[in-house]
Amino acid sequence: MNAVTGTVVAVLLSLVSAAGYALAAVAQSRLASASTGGRGALRRLLGRPQWWWAVGLNAAGALAHVAALHYGPLTLVQPLGALTLVAALPIGAYGAHRRVSRTEWRGAAWTLVGLVGLVAVTGPTAPDEALNLREALIVTGATLLLIGLLASRSRSRAGATTGLGHATASGVASGVGSALTQTLTAALARDLPGGPSGWWQTALLAVLIAAFAVGGLLLSQAAYRGGLAAPLAVVNLSNPAAAAVIGVALLGETFRAGAWGWVVAAAASLVAARGVVLLTTGLGTESPEAVTGTESGAVPSPRLDAVVPSDVTEALAVPEPVR
Repeated sequence: MNAVTGTVVAVLLSLVSAAGYALAAVAQSRLASASTGGRGALRRLLGRPQWWWAVGLNAAGALAHVAALHYGPLTLVQPLGALTLVAALPIGAYGAHRRVSRTEWRGAAWTLVGLVGLVAVTGPTAPDEALNLREALIVTGATLLLIGLLASRSRSRAGATTGLGHATASGVASGVGSALTQTLTAALARDLPGGPSGWWQTALLAVLIAAFAVGGLLLSQAAYRGGLAAPLAVVNLSNPAAAAVIGVALLGETFRAGAWGWVVAAAASLVAARGVVLLTTGLGTESPEAVTGTESGAVPSPRLDAVVPSDVTEALAVPEPVR
């Protein structure tokens, strides 16, 4: 396969990956909006077919992403993954019978620019390097402490802050899982040290990767209770940020373009933060006319009413709009 054909295939697979992740995020958001929480919430979630559809879509998106990296460079494939946010906004709005507000579109644009700028300067400079077992365990312990801190702070707050806290934890878990996956791949390619006992190191890394993958998925599910756009943006930002921290701190990597890379990364982070703020506040900026089927003078319906069963809607009916 020549370079042009490989690039085309990589782009197509990247678009498939972004669509899979976007559909999965929308499905998770709908499940979160209909969830009552409390004890047994996880058991009820695992018993819903929609949850397993979301899991399958996430898996399909991951496989398409890995396949795209096989045919195209990281500098091309990784920025295209940011299209997940662009695809998720209209899909989620369509399912909720509303239009995407201008503020949300601006927030998505700012976030995409920041994310692409961040990814452009944080690509690995030495992809054959990997964490050793001791470093992998240290990273695992530190990540678990950070996730626990973010989760505990999220439980003590309400609204969008809760969603963003869980979203940050989800992105960090996924980023660490990616770093461990790179370690496992490199280790298998050159055989793990330790002779006959090397198999248990491989098995341990596989277990850690699976745990972070499942944890990231469950944390994102919790994050979407605070909405879709802002948590999804934070997940997509904290993922490469966590991987970049590991690369710089432990693998001897550095930002591309040297010192200017640090400047670009800082500026991109500020731009992306501006986008997240707009996405967080943009959900309340739609006019009544922006909501499909809302008549003049009528009380707008909740955005996610299409995914809540009618009996639940009737039981929760109040004379004021649901916030």
